[in-house]
Amino acid sequence: MKKFQIKSYTKINLSLRVLKKIRKNYHNINSLITFCHPCDLITIQRNKKLFDKIVFSGKFKKKINKKFNTLSKAMILLRTNGFLKKQYFNIHIKKNIPHGSGLGGGSSNAAALLNFLSKKMCSKLNKNLLNKIAEQVGFDVPILLEKKNTIITGRRNEILRINKKLNLNILIVFPNIICSTKRIYSNNKNFTRHPINFQKYINNKKKFNNFIKNEKNDLESTVIKLHPKIKKVISFIKVQRGCYFSRITGSGSACIGIFSDEDSLILAQKLIKLKFPKYWSAISKTM
Repeated sequence: MKKFQIKSYTKINLSLRVLKKIRKNYHNINSLITFCHPCDLITIQRNKKLFDKIVFSGKFKKKINKKFNTLSKAMILLRTNGFLKKQYFNIHIKKNIPHGSGLGGGSSNAAALLNFLSKKMCSKLNKNLLNKIAEQVGFDVPILLEKKNTIITGRRNEILRINKKLNLNILIVFPNIICSTKRIYSNNKNFTRHPINFQKYINNKKKFNNFIKNEKNDLESTVIKLHPKIKKVISFIKVQRGCYFSRITGSGSACIGIFSDEDSLILAQKLIKLKFPKYWSAISKTM
């Protein structure tokens, strides 16, 4: 049977503002999101069994629940809604994105799988139902259904897609710490009163660079309080040549640095590897 391969990209929160807590374990956020490499590789092939076989491999396969994860949840929800009846699959995920890092690996996997199945196997799955299923899988999943720079406005789950590419030089460092999103948000005491108007700055590169440099992630102080080692990584990235800014992405623990040019980016990664030889790092260009 034919095999298909899907790419599942890294999610980056360039800015993240927590506006308010709306109900238990749920918060209203305002964020500017972009995407970049590395990506997880998902291989899917129909099988003749009466169940899906989901297998993880790669450096970051550890601590992923093999029986209940974003992919298995997506498959269950599709079948609950009347799709893929009597169709089962072998699904293999090579994990290149660190798990529990705030880089959205699990959500990105589910979004990529849902997109693929909606186009290839579930022709009657309309956009509204696809979004509804994605929401049930996880908060980030609807956001990751499109690989476009995205604004979460903070108004009733409104998502705005931006056609313009940012093309930022990005360094990502994972300090081998798995952050619990639930724990970070429940301990957070930092809130922003009003949403940020990201659209105001997007179309002017100079204004955007100055603006995003002074932005922040409201969760960062909570993450550092719970995991002090992360502050050392952020501080080290910040002082590198050509670095505009450094902060955590998502609810951590991954730290990002945005650089003025590719040479500075490459040099910064070399220095990171010397300073923190046991930490994973990657360099890329955002979408």
